[in-house]
Amino acid sequence: MMTRVIELTTADEIAASYDVMHQLRTHIERDDYTQQVLMQIGEGYRLIAVEVEGVLCALAGFRISTNLFMGKNLYVDDLITDSECRSLGHGKLMTDFLEHLAREEHCTMLHLDSGTHRHDTHRFYFREGMNIASYHFSKAL
Repeated sequence: MMTRVIELTTADEIAASYDVMHQLRTHIERDDYTQQVLMQIGEGYRLIAVEVEGVLCALAGFRISTNLFMGKNLYVDDLITDSECRSLGHGKLMTDFLEHLAREEHCTMLHLDSGTHRHDTHRFYFREGMNIASYHFSKAL
């Protein structure tokens, strides 16, 4: 089967990714999704997908930035494998791709946040060599 990692940049490509992204970001409505992603792309966000025979099986939204804490880094905003495609290696393919891209871009760190309730996801991140490096605090405004 033909498997590839592609970048989604057009409104049609982004709209086609909604059903997968909605499994992670359940609060986002279909009508708002494409415009929200396009706005984020204007701010440096990139959206990539693992595509298998024309079917989107995994998504990653990320940005590359520089800060005093980590220097140049790749931050993963969103990472999801479609529930119908799990345990087939798509998550590993995606994290390997992101790590390769981060190294290619001379980033010193690849990092992400993950909800405390996502235990299966955390086991995957540990298998991929990630560590819990800090607590992330937030306050709704």
